[in-house]
Amino acid sequence: MDKGDVTPLAPGLYVVATPIGNLSDITFRAIEVLQQVDVIACEDTRHTRKLLDHYGLSKPTVSYHEHNEADRAQELLARLTRGERIAVVSDAGTPGISDPGYRVIRAAIGAGVAVFAVPGPAAFVAALAASGLPSDAFAFRGFLPARRGERRSALEAIADSELTEIFYEAPHRLLEALEDIVTTLGAERPVAIARELTKIHEQFFRGPASQVLEQVRARAATKGEIVLLIGKGVRVPAGTAGLSTRFAELAAQGLDEKAAIKQLAKEAGLSRDEVFRELQRRRSR
Repeated sequence: MDKGDVTPLAPGLYVVATPIGNLSDITFRAIEVLQQVDVIACEDTRHTRKLLDHYGLSKPTVSYHEHNEADRAQELLARLTRGERIAVVSDAGTPGISDPGYRVIRAAIGAGVAVFAVPGPAAFVAALAASGLPSDAFAFRGFLPARRGERRSALEAIADSELTEIFYEAPHRLLEALEDIVTTLGAERPVAIARELTKIHEQFFRGPASQVLEQVRARAATKGEIVLLIGKGVRVPAGTAGLSTRFAELAAQGLDEKAAIKQLAKEAGLSRDEVFRELQRRRSR
């Protein structure tokens, strides 16, 4: 890249997204910024050094992680108020998205320091794009609770969600999380799992929760970074009879299951698949 073509950086804090696996996924602008800043605040300086060396970038780095974030944010703010240009990066993806970054960003904004976003990879966005689940409305909620009771409560809270719900999950908790999804949300709730995105062993599991659970169980071990996506729930419009009750009424009238589901979908303003999944969910309770 010709340095003469690079636009000089204004003073401020640059929130720079970095690759989540494949080093080629960095943007030209991110490289330009990292070339010019005075210092790079890194979640792990050794990890970031590999990226910098790959692109021939020689810049001083300082650690900025969950254990020193509060103190380091104040040190970085002092430098920012003196007019320095500082980049903050995480080990992978976008700083502040389940990674360190929030404290220094808030401190800079509070002090009137310019904060610039340098967009790029984010694991949950990449997972959603290739999941096959609806992306018209979604929520990213970070990590599910580690304890089973709290996790099930969190899942119950999204039982009727009209959004695609996205979580990060630890590999050693994935099976338990899927079991709780089947128990709490139903065997037919649509689910997608993205593993090791953009890396050599990238893998997706897609389908009803029970099917995905069996696919994961069949593996000797599940390793790597995990994104867990849960499809939309079914909301019965207010003022209508419960689907199970209405289904029983239609069955009593002599309609077979297919015809009853078609009629329910028409009455509730839902797709046939949504009605079927909701009936299955209620039966599994």
